Amino acid sequence: MLIKHTIASDPKSFEITSKAAYLKRRDFLKATLALSAAAILPTSAQAYLPQKIEGVIKSPFSTDEKLNKYDEVTGYNNFYEFGTGKGDPLDNSGDFKPKPWTIKVDGLCNNPGEIGIEDLMGQYQQEERIYRMRCVEAWSMVIPWVGVELASLLKKFDPKTEAKYVEFTTLVDPKQFPGQKYPIIPWPYTEGLRMDEAMHPLTLLATGIFGEELPPQNGAPIRLVVPWKYGFKSIKSIVRIRFVDKMPTSTWMQQAPSEYGFYANVNPDVDHPRWTQAKERRIGEFFRRPTLAFNGYAEEVADLYKGMDLRKNF
Repeated sequence: MLIKHTIASDPKSFEITSKAAYLKRRDFLKATLALSAAAILPTSAQAYLPQKIEGVIKSPFSTDEKLNKYDEVTGYNNFYEFGTGKGDPLDNSGDFKPKPWTIKVDGLCNNPGEIGIEDLMGQYQQEERIYRMRCVEAWSMVIPWVGVELASLLKKFDPKTEAKYVEFTTLVDPKQFPGQKYPIIPWPYTEGLRMDEAMHPLTLLATGIFGEELPPQNGAPIRLVVPWKYGFKSIKSIVRIRFVDKMPTSTWMQQAPSEYGFYANVNPDVDHPRWTQAKERRIGEFFRRPTLAFNGYAEEVADLYKGMDLRKNF
């Protein structure tokens, strides 16, 4: 079991946003918004307002850092399926329907099959994990995710010994994803992890944020969260998980191979060709802060890359 280690740069526990105070405010705002939505939205649209996730437990893997605000987490996103602007996912996701939803799991496994989002949320323990999130664009957040450990799901499908990687695929549906009407990037969005990365206890399949189901702009109903990697590895709205024996060519590797490698580990010593990665801008803060190796999770994950050239394997 991993033990959380506090580092010197971590704010203290008393600096964390009070969840009780936050939820009290959120309950009031949610009730007000629900009344407004009822007046202007059709019944079908009202059915997909994010709901509270029941039975969530706290995870010992959480950081003590101060949370970003709900409006920051939900209003500032990269999700090109809805558009290339940071506010486009919020503005353009009103028609998205995250239920019903089924994820196909196949490839090099002994028990291929499917799992619905309701089963994933009902049969697997939902945990709150407060993780740092670092974008390759050099901005960052601290987000209270809710989800299930990826390894617990993958084991259900019994991957074969030949399986060395796990490939993930996003839904293709231009009617719901207006950005997919244009060749912004190759569709569908695909990502991948090495098998040991996928099975690491920190790797999460997120089903929610702030105790509620994921809103569409954050990757509803299911997305990947790998906290020691740049955010583009955290593929959203997943419809397929496939076990493979060769390294998948992920979307950004295909789009710009000289800028985006397969591993995408947060490394302050390896700059992006167009900007430094030595510092980052925490959303909501004025000054930049030093970027932490592996986004602050080096003690937990550095052994995965022992002996590797992390400049060559970026």
